[in-house]
Amino acid sequence: MARGPRPLPTNWKVLRGNPGKRPINKGEPKPVKPPDIPNPPDYLDGYAAEEWRRVAPELYRLGLLTVFDYPTLAIYCASVQTFRTALEALALMAENDPNFSGLIVKTAKGGVMQNPLFLCARQSAGDMVRYAGEFGMTPAARSRIQGLAQGFPGGLGKFEA
Repeated sequence: MARGPRPLPTNWKVLRGNPGKRPINKGEPKPVKPPDIPNPPDYLDGYAAEEWRRVAPELYRLGLLTVFDYPTLAIYCASVQTFRTALEALALMAENDPNFSGLIVKTAKGGVMQNPLFLCARQSAGDMVRYAGEFGMTPAARSRIQGLAQGFPGGLGKFEA
């Protein structure tokens, strides 16, 4: 396993203004950027497809969505769907549970435990944040990107050759 922080993709280095002043890898593979904003894959529906339609246009505009990125974006969108579905199920349970608001459920043996939907929501929230960071969709990830303010049209205009 490699030591140290994961290397940043070249387009992120360019967007950040290459603060480390290390040479830019001009030989890095450049996956095909689709000619138009891609539709969500057929296997995404509901909240996942809705999230794809919400974020894909901006990722495309920034030059951060290539054909290689579709599966990663789909995983992010599926995590959003799982998160929202778990929260909705918890809200329904809370309406019918005036004592514990759905926080506690009975086990098969009559005991009590934390509602498993919380684990589902928490895990999917963690996945959402992790994959969102891959695309610069979190405040911390965006704070490391400076290029747009420095005049890179469409995110990477001066870098693309």
